[in-house]
Amino acid sequence: MQPSHTFSNSSAYTGPHGEPPLSRTGFIILSIIMAGFTGPAIVLNATVIIVTLMHKQLRQPLNYALVNMALADLGTAMTGGVLSVVNNAQGYFSLGRSGCVMEGFAVSLFGITSLCTVALIAVERMFVVCKPLGQIIFQKKHAVGGIAISWLWSLSWNLPPLFGWGRYELEGVGTSCAPDWHNQDPKNVSYIVAYFAVCFAVPFALILASYTKLMWTLHQVSKMTCLEGGAVAKGEMKVASMVVLMVLTFLISWLPYASLAMLVVYNPKVEIHALVGTVPVYLAKSSTVFNPIIYIYLNKQFRKYAVPFLLCCKEPLDDEEASEAATTVEISPSKVSPA
Repeated sequence: MQPSHTFSNSSAYTGPHGEPPLSRTGFIILSIIMAGFTGPAIVLNATVIIVTLMHKQLRQPLNYALVNMALADLGTAMTGGVLSVVNNAQGYFSLGRSGCVMEGFAVSLFGITSLCTVALIAVERMFVVCKPLGQIIFQKKHAVGGIAISWLWSLSWNLPPLFGWGRYELEGVGTSCAPDWHNQDPKNVSYIVAYFAVCFAVPFALILASYTKLMWTLHQVSKMTCLEGGAVAKGEMKVASMVVLMVLTFLISWLPYASLAMLVVYNPKVEIHALVGTVPVYLAKSSTVFNPIIYIYLNKQFRKYAVPFLLCCKEPLDDEEASEAATTVEISPSKVSPA
């Protein structure tokens, strides 16, 4: 039986007469859907971390960000994913006010760290391939520094609700918690606007700028070497397809969530059906499955060891290529005309 106590925003997703936002069957279906995301996310991201610890060949600076993203996505799946499955199965949020704050903080911390790491990967690839600052060797200190920034950036913007600027509240159908989009207190609104500006808009701008520069550089090299039908052109097409896939996945996962939050902030009287409020939440959490597939399992270096591990094989697959072009390809600045 659902307890009588509710949080301040639970009414935002109930019917006009205070009825539950979903039927019992609806909650069970959501629980099953979330389990379908959470289970593979835990397995895939844990596999990345384990095989990296097992094989020294994977412990390279360019792969540090990939492992960091796997760690952040695993944290999201273990907190937000598992709790969503359990709470949806029960039909209500069962952890109380303190549990809501803890879950909201943990999921937001891991989620924004993962989002920042996606931007970090884009910037790293751009620097390795395009060399905008000249011949700089990407070293361990650079990788560790970037990872530290992603965690500190996320922590600095998710701590304020614990101290009164913003707050964590129920979202969607009331079975998970996140920053409060509905409270129209000026302090809360200012936090939400700043939060999405620096935690969504900034990473997205870095991703677009970095991959645009990367694609332009590869295109220029392909033209200048007259190898449109050769290795450079094929590498360019491979990177282009991966970049499109990465950007589309980012937008599908995060844009609906950001858009709905901003809509509620700027038009608090808008009526949102419970299911409409929940879909963007699940899309954002689904990135924990998409990320390891796109960023890691499309990398032959990781796939060589990860696939046999998942299949319980002892020997790694034959290494067809040292790594994917998007990660390790290096282009001499002399081959590219000045921007």
